[in-house]
Amino acid sequence: MHESEIDALGLGIDAGGTQTRWALAGPGGRIVAEGTTGGLSALQMASSDGREAVQATFASIAGEVLAHGRPHAVRAGLTGFGGESDMLQRWLGEALGLDPQALVFSNDIEIAYLASFRPGDGYLVYAGTGSIGAFIDAQGGFHRAGGRGVVLDDGGGGFWIAREALRHIWRVEDERPGAWESSPMAHAVFQHVGGSDWSFSRQFIYGRERGEVGKLAIAVAATAERDPAAAAILRDAGQELARLAIALVKRFGPRPVALAGRAAELHPAIVDTMRAALPPDITLSQTGVRAHYAAARLALGQCSHQEPNKAI
Repeated sequence: MHESEIDALGLGIDAGGTQTRWALAGPGGRIVAEGTTGGLSALQMASSDGREAVQATFASIAGEVLAHGRPHAVRAGLTGFGGESDMLQRWLGEALGLDPQALVFSNDIEIAYLASFRPGDGYLVYAGTGSIGAFIDAQGGFHRAGGRGVVLDDGGGGFWIAREALRHIWRVEDERPGAWESSPMAHAVFQHVGGSDWSFSRQFIYGRERGEVGKLAIAVAATAERDPAAAAILRDAGQELARLAIALVKRFGPRPVALAGRAAELHPAIVDTMRAALPPDITLSQTGVRAHYAAARLALGQCSHQEPNKAI
């Protein structure tokens, strides 16, 4: 890599419950390197084990990034981020050899929004492990619908789909023990969690990280063509995601809606149901947003103290 390229590198990080993606942007916003590592959440900062995991993930990212060059600025979007970034800045700054002030942390959804719209132009509904509706107004104010965590809600996200599947399976088992044997969804779910005994489901839903639980949604979606219960859960997920968009429309007026996130891509029934539930004058597009690219280009703007003011 030439010296001129090294002089202007911005690192973008998009951290979610199931996967963390990073990208390095060079002159002109060109992506010169990218990679993935395990899931990362600001919610992990609440426990000592979680904090150790965060530091380990930062070390892994830094090792990969520095093989391509040292960034001059970092923009990182973390799921669950609530505004306290001093420790995160220090840890990642130390791993990269940067002054903590060169690192800016925000909620991952803010980055995803800027990858989809200019401020004020539309609404983003994001369905990953969790779910949220987001709007950044023309003045830069961030507004949400949902996105308050999997314990409280996050309807339509991967964790929610997994939880609904397990709830359905075990409620049926309460009434008709052994009924799971005739359910394609139950077979797929039990294969994923390790067995059909309640102890496997209990350990999975209560003992795993939220991102790991969310991956069970893949097994649910895989059986939607053969199991009416799985198909119904996916349609309900589409309704939940539509609710987020409708809430923002009611508050701020009609605007286009973009749908993003891995959970939204699990099955066409999710998108189709969401589209049908939206008001007829609201357009819906599905986007494979690359938030780590957007974050890397925003980091380039930090290098010159000029944040981009348009969608990336």
